[in-house]
Amino acid sequence: MKPTETHAFPEGITGPDVSFDGGDLDCGNGLLLLIRKHIDPMARGQLLEILSTEISVDEDLPAWCRLTSNELVSFRKVGKQRSFVIAKGKFAERGAGEERHGSGAHRTTDVAGAHHSRGAHTRTEPVAAPPVPAMSVMGIGSWPRPRWMVEAMHSYVEGKLDEAAFHETANDAVRLVVAAQERAGAGVLTDGEQRRDSYASFVATRLDNCQLIPLTDVLPLVDDPEKFERELRALDVPAADVRHPAVLGRISRSRPLAGHEADFLRTLTAKPLKVALPGPYLLTRTMWMECLNERAYESREELAQDIVTALRAELKDLLDAGVSLIQFDEPVLSEVVFSGAKSGPSFMCGALSESREPAHELAFARDLVNAVVEGSPRDRIALHVCRGNWTPDESVALSGDYRPLVDTLKQMRVGAYLLEMCTPRAGELEILKALPDEARIGVGVVNQKCAEAEPVEEVEAKIRRAIDLFGKDRLLFHPDCGFATFADNPICSAGSAEDKLKVIAQAVERVR
Repeated sequence: MKPTETHAFPEGITGPDVSFDGGDLDCGNGLLLLIRKHIDPMARGQLLEILSTEISVDEDLPAWCRLTSNELVSFRKVGKQRSFVIAKGKFAERGAGEERHGSGAHRTTDVAGAHHSRGAHTRTEPVAAPPVPAMSVMGIGSWPRPRWMVEAMHSYVEGKLDEAAFHETANDAVRLVVAAQERAGAGVLTDGEQRRDSYASFVATRLDNCQLIPLTDVLPLVDDPEKFERELRALDVPAADVRHPAVLGRISRSRPLAGHEADFLRTLTAKPLKVALPGPYLLTRTMWMECLNERAYESREELAQDIVTALRAELKDLLDAGVSLIQFDEPVLSEVVFSGAKSGPSFMCGALSESREPAHELAFARDLVNAVVEGSPRDRIALHVCRGNWTPDESVALSGDYRPLVDTLKQMRVGAYLLEMCTPRAGELEILKALPDEARIGVGVVNQKCAEAEPVEEVEAKIRRAIDLFGKDRLLFHPDCGFATFADNPICSAGSAEDKLKVIAQAVERVR
């Protein structure tokens, strides 16, 4: 679109619904974050005006519109001053049952929620945590959200659903997840991560100076957007559905990341609870992109220090809340050893940033995990590693056994390792014998990517093999990964998830 000296608004429209001045910011230096901050609360079809004096925006902003499917309606330029008018989605969608906002006031898009509306507890002293029995059956974390839960999440983000209604809806979804786990025979329960948009990026809605942006927003910022977009397509990554954390300033934790989830879950069951958190290395890799971070942090190591501080505080709160097992997810470790160093962004479970050679990255990850868990009881801390769970397509997931990882894993001060082992891509179970003798071994015995539940005899055989290697007292059993890592892109259905947990529980009963 060529610029004009005056805006050509559609018939019946006299001006934009919302306007802001981006000054001389370019798209990679904060402008896209401001656009996202203003456009997210708007109704589809409403008009956003962006004022800018930065010349590079002339090309970058139309490219962003194409990638994110927002319509560039008008472009005015007078001297150095530029004015872009963008419709959220398509202008033709305007007024299709949407409430007119007009004020442009920003609503905080906190999909994880500050509090649940009922069942909240104010703790004056630590809550006792039930022990996790040997041979316990559990999910890894996420559970497919009902369609109405996903719709509620989107409506809340877009400002169409208030916080109280969102949490009432989420509470109902959690009740269904707990009931399904109970029916299946799980011994340790999660809330299915129903309030989260994904297993890791949700922290952007909880940490100060951090926000979620669609993965498509990142494409114009990388050196070769077309190459990166081709890679995402090849990996079957739904870029329009995946949101990425963007750091606006120095991050801090002024409210819980998942404590509110645990508090509500504890009102529904007396069984041991498990809460999964993204690990510090995963968060550092996910949050560090030089094009988005250069104003806040000089290096990813500096960012990592603040991430460690936030996770240490969260870990203490979850321990005090009576959570029996706190699991740190570090799936990107697999990318380190099976993909090697990379100089540009790629996608592996949401981690986009560059990495160095494997030895450096593994040592960095080990030190970050140990810094988070230092001084905490090992028997209540677990580490989860897999090889990618963004698509059911096995052909695009990473492959390789645990030999390149085992030395790093055994140096991490955790009490349990919950590992992908069902898929042949994970290699031989015997390799895990190198892990510390005092640690528990969680063995993935069903593949969540396969729609049908495995035969109980097949799962029983895997369990018996694990018992031969480690003995019953050290073992825990679970799927290879979560059932719905990303809210908009579940790996399987809720019915399939329940069937898979049930077959694990049935197989465990056969060998007790």
